Amino acid sequence: MHPKETTMFRWKRLVAVAAVVALGLTGCSASPSDSGGSAGTLTIGGIVQASTFAAAQSNWANESPYMQAVYDTILTADTKGEVQPGLATKWEYNEDKTVLTLTLRDDVKFTDGTALDAEAVAQNLVRFRDGAGPNASYLVDMTDAVATDAKTVTITLKAANPALLTYLTQNAGLVEAPSAFDSADIQTVPVGSGPYTLDTAATVIGTSYVFNKNPDYWKPENQHYDKIVMNVYTDPTALLNAVKGGQVNATNTVNNNDIAQMEASGFTSNPLELNWAGLTLMDRDGTVDPALSNVKVRQAINYAFDKDAMLKTVENGFGTPTTQVFPERSAAYDKSLDSAYDYDPAKAKELLAEAGYADGVTIQMPSSPLLGASTFTLIQQQLADVGITVEYGEPGNNFIADVLTPKYPVVYIPLQQGGDWELIQFLISPTATFNPYHTSDDTVNGYIATVQNGTEEESAQAAKDLNKYLVDNAWFAPWYRTQSTYMTDANTSVVMQPGNAVPYLWNITPKA
Repeated sequence: MHPKETTMFRWKRLVAVAAVVALGLTGCSASPSDSGGSAGTLTIGGIVQASTFAAAQSNWANESPYMQAVYDTILTADTKGEVQPGLATKWEYNEDKTVLTLTLRDDVKFTDGTALDAEAVAQNLVRFRDGAGPNASYLVDMTDAVATDAKTVTITLKAANPALLTYLTQNAGLVEAPSAFDSADIQTVPVGSGPYTLDTAATVIGTSYVFNKNPDYWKPENQHYDKIVMNVYTDPTALLNAVKGGQVNATNTVNNNDIAQMEASGFTSNPLELNWAGLTLMDRDGTVDPALSNVKVRQAINYAFDKDAMLKTVENGFGTPTTQVFPERSAAYDKSLDSAYDYDPAKAKELLAEAGYADGVTIQMPSSPLLGASTFTLIQQQLADVGITVEYGEPGNNFIADVLTPKYPVVYIPLQQGGDWELIQFLISPTATFNPYHTSDDTVNGYIATVQNGTEEESAQAAKDLNKYLVDNAWFAPWYRTQSTYMTDANTSVVMQPGNAVPYLWNITPKA
């Protein structure tokens, strides 16, 4: 059966750049070719290089086009985020959702000429779980994956994982040829079954990647171009110049500052709200800062921010003010919670006084120039207006490590908006990555258990209840949902992918 997956994609969009890459590139063309109706060359601009081509250590998000060019995934997702067949044509859970049975296609071959079968898929799943890659935790609940026959894979879980099907549409579902497992160049020479093959002779690792159409691909309707070139621009000025010079057909953007100039060059904006920006009030138990254990102090922080002004100043208005961390596509989303804490500095001061801090409080935060020095100044100013003093630690190269150690009670960092279970595991549960103080609340834990184990209706209601509880108790101080923008030229169309930093490769197409 094809059960609908209620969780959707996660991963965050890069919000800063670290180096300049100067690319002397010629112009590009996506005009139709004479070969079977596909177009000639698509040139894509990306803001990160491929960290690896080894499936077990792969990243997704901004790196997903590299992986999608050369690999297939066990399942796929459509542009509504719903799970669809991929290498697996059917999937079915047992009653308690701890055993997932996958039925595979039998007409797929790797580019080394070997057949893609259940044993290869099972091995890839185990390798991803054990591979120490950045998203290995996606399969942490998997006890085993075995081939029960040539077309059938059985996955067993310690506990139900409501996001598993979604993860199998992402890097956890990538399938690499077993012949590459022990290859010395596994990091740079992919062997998959995808729509394209990496042209290693034409590729300059870290700068420009060239992919040629796989003539034996099992799903030719996903091959819209004969060749795809992916060029890396980590500097926004270099990217803007590439757009102005017609050196790319489609590109992600580092930020929204250059959208108007790109549009003036004939490009079209394709927006998607991907992240939320604001403060994560991590020390809710007062482990480091006792004041933050008082819900009125956390609520005061929420009332202190003029979210409309922050959005206009920091993001040029590209986004939507909010006070909830769940996105509109989520079952947890409640439109009324977008305005739960309207800007009210007088209310903030009143709550601080009621909490016993009429003379103000001081909070410690980390800062990073990569997130914009002016943003940290605005945070300091807005909170100072209500009597909260912000002291920043010395900026350094260990920003994320300091946050997750944890070294600070509060942090500003734009974070992902994903599907319900994915967001819970990333941000909310006692073991979540961005819950480094391991806040554990009986009410929250009860809602999480229902999201995990309840019926579809029970899970959706529990997600809504959880969202409201988090807003009421001010676990976070969101300001807005930020707009990510993907740009396309006059020859290129695109459909954006919910929850992913860039559209999926097969959804970038030539205009007729």
